[in-house]
Amino acid sequence: MKRIAKFLPILGWLKTYRGDTFVSDTLAAVIVTLMLVPQALAYALLAGLPPEVGLYASMIPLVVYAVFGTSATLAVGPVAVASLMTASALGGIAAAGTPEYVGAALVLATLSGLILVAMGLLRLGFMANFLSHPVISGFVTASGILIAGSQIGHILGIKGGGHNLIEMVHGLWQQLGGINPITLLIGGGVAVYLYLCRRYLKKWLTGLGLSARLADLSAKAAPVSAVIVTTLAAWHFDLGAAGVNLVGDVPKGLPSISLPSLDPEIWATLVPAAVLISLVGFVESVSVAQTLAAKRRQRIDPDSELIALGLANMGAGISGGSPVSGGFSRSVVNFEAGAQTPIAGALTAVGIALATLTLTGFLAFLPKATLAATIIIAVSTLIDFAAIRRTLAYSRGDAAAMLATIILTLVQGVEAGILVGVGLSIGLYLYRTSRPHSAVVGRIPGTEHFRNIRRHDVEIDEETLVLRVDESLYFANARFLEETVLELVSEHPRVKELVLACQAVNAIDASALESLETINARLRDAGIRLHLAEVKGPVMDRLKGTDFCAELTGQIFLSTYDAWKNLVKPPVDKPCESGAPVI
Repeated sequence: MKRIAKFLPILGWLKTYRGDTFVSDTLAAVIVTLMLVPQALAYALLAGLPPEVGLYASMIPLVVYAVFGTSATLAVGPVAVASLMTASALGGIAAAGTPEYVGAALVLATLSGLILVAMGLLRLGFMANFLSHPVISGFVTASGILIAGSQIGHILGIKGGGHNLIEMVHGLWQQLGGINPITLLIGGGVAVYLYLCRRYLKKWLTGLGLSARLADLSAKAAPVSAVIVTTLAAWHFDLGAAGVNLVGDVPKGLPSISLPSLDPEIWATLVPAAVLISLVGFVESVSVAQTLAAKRRQRIDPDSELIALGLANMGAGISGGSPVSGGFSRSVVNFEAGAQTPIAGALTAVGIALATLTLTGFLAFLPKATLAATIIIAVSTLIDFAAIRRTLAYSRGDAAAMLATIILTLVQGVEAGILVGVGLSIGLYLYRTSRPHSAVVGRIPGTEHFRNIRRHDVEIDEETLVLRVDESLYFANARFLEETVLELVSEHPRVKELVLACQAVNAIDASALESLETINARLRDAGIRLHLAEVKGPVMDRLKGTDFCAELTGQIFLSTYDAWKNLVKPPVDKPCESGAPVI
């Protein structure tokens, strides 16, 4: 039963589901639905897809995640970064909005889902660790800039476009003469309104006596009021006839279930983009889920999350949706609204389905400028230039990877940016670990502690050197260790004993083992014994199965202090001659 519950987390919490829990989940679902309807339409617009695709991506995927997900509050659905990456991936396949474009989006969602499920079954959640925080931060910042830039054309009432910032700026510059004043008034007005609501509405409402929780939720629901007001205005004043771009007819009804295109050429073309969307979406989702779970002393299972998100994306692929992941703002609202279980997500899907059945006629008059303003304000929180300064002050290498990710994403596009960022992160890691920090250590007088002789006043012995190695040993740093040891003994001609303190060594691979054997042989030829100290259990288990232990010229000590006691000879007190002063 436990094995089944691992793949179906719903079996665990459903047994204790109560009526009051359902009430909390229902309230949270109503609030998130109000927030998700304009976001779903906006992110479909961002991805270059018809508006109904955003609504379809907010139904079945949410129900699927409710069954397989381990987070009680993660709100799955279309998100800004995934929508941008979708538009970038599909731009070279077909024209935005065409049936071929939509069909490719379904393939992309399904392929992303298959990749995530495969990673979950193979327990490959650790692969997301290759996306370092500076790279993700830089990518998200650059993506926020690109997303905002892609929506300026809708705010101005002109045709934007482009896959990078240079193309976007060039396209907007050429069309500045075609700005629609009414569209600019709507888009600019909504943007200002949403900014003011985000910045001041909560404080103003709490000043009027509203609870902090309700005031915060009201501020986050501001896009709903913007949608209602601008849609009514567009309908009443017939703004479509004045050149204002409207959402237009949205098909009424629920999505149909069908398999995406099985064209192998399209699948092969979209594999790289699907891998990136899967990894970025997973990292974003798990980060949000873990943060919210920690506040309630709950936990999530990353590998189960991979499977849940994968199945959610596959659900989007067969129901007319686009790639989905966990949204930060919606998840926070879901949490603060009191969601207790993933049922809140399933109820949100019901709310979206009702909106699709009843509100499509109303939404046809929604100005695209309103959605564009909603996107711009929403992604403004993604742009974090202060992170560049903080990273630069702490680590120039990480800052270089971060800046390269930002620049490449802005200039070349999202795929190039994140690939270069990941490559630089891995390269920096290999460089750092290929030259591990090490230090000759001595004993702090009167203690069993050993510290760097260059940093502390410690006891040392001319015939015994203790070298602390502060890194696991593997192929990239094995030769460096050889050079370090040989250089050290050449600088200390009186040394007879060399101790490698291995408290920071968590692994020794085959290349490093061969280097240790070489070090042992060369020191033996020089009349020096090699010793190890503080070797960790798992490392020792592997060394016991080799010839190294038998060939080791010295001993393996439990602690550095044991090595010191056994190898360093205590000073000999010479008998004093009569009348000689005692020293």
